[in-house]
Amino acid sequence: MNQDKMHLVNKIFNNETIRTIWDKEQEKYFISVVDIVGVVSESKDGRKYWNKLKQRLKEEGNESVTNCHQLKLKSSDGKYYNTDVVDIEGMFRIIESIPSKNAEPIKQWLAKLGSERIDETFDPSIAAQRAIDLYRFKGYDEEWITKRIKGIQDRKKLTDVWQDGGITENKEYAILTNEIYKEWSGMTAKEYKSFKDLRKESLRDNMSDIEVALADLGELATREIAKSQNPQGLDANIAVARRGGKIAGNTRKELEREIGKSVITSNNALNYEYVDEKEITMNN
Repeated sequence: MNQDKMHLVNKIFNNETIRTIWDKEQEKYFISVVDIVGVVSESKDGRKYWNKLKQRLKEEGNESVTNCHQLKLKSSDGKYYNTDVVDIEGMFRIIESIPSKNAEPIKQWLAKLGSERIDETFDPSIAAQRAIDLYRFKGYDEEWITKRIKGIQDRKKLTDVWQDGGITENKEYAILTNEIYKEWSGMTAKEYKSFKDLRKESLRDNMSDIEVALADLGELATREIAKSQNPQGLDANIAVARRGGKIAGNTRKELEREIGKSVITSNNALNYEYVDEKEITMNN
């Protein structure tokens, strides 16, 4: 989703410099509002245009301004200054507020996206097919796609069991998932993504077959133990998650003894490489 959005932005901001920064803690891209506004509005003074637009949005109670904050970005003089930035979602909201022909392609794309999501509520198979088509487009083979879809279904079964145990918040799901991962891989999901040099990309989509099998085993073991013992509350479920992850961890250790090397790899499926720059140039 975010990659699709950035691809669209790249096409529109042809050969224009848009300063961006990746926030590792929040796992988000943040984008210079002044740069976006300057390109979309075609204003000679993007900063002045943004100040006026920001005031109008504040008066209207627009959330785009509320969600806007400052980070230090490199300026044309080579120095770093506090600069208004927003995430990708906030960027689109601001663009929608600018009357310009440059904004129209994005506005049309957003309208189409909204229509597609409405269609998916009436026919969920559309969303499933869209996911399959996207995996095919990225180069995954049919066998891998079949396993991935099954893995998503198995994950849902685990979260259903967690719900029965009183787990309802996304941050709690993340905590439990991290406990499973730490037991078998030695890393949290976030640390694992960093190890593979991933950002917004899915960790599971970039695991080797063995890594996926171990992740699946850890979650399946956790699910079955939870079903048999019915733990209630976060602490009790953490204890079960660790036990499930340990089963996968023991399997990993035994396999590594047999083959004489680690099965944890820094490779990612599509060979992503990122250069930590404070600014990038958008091209077709």
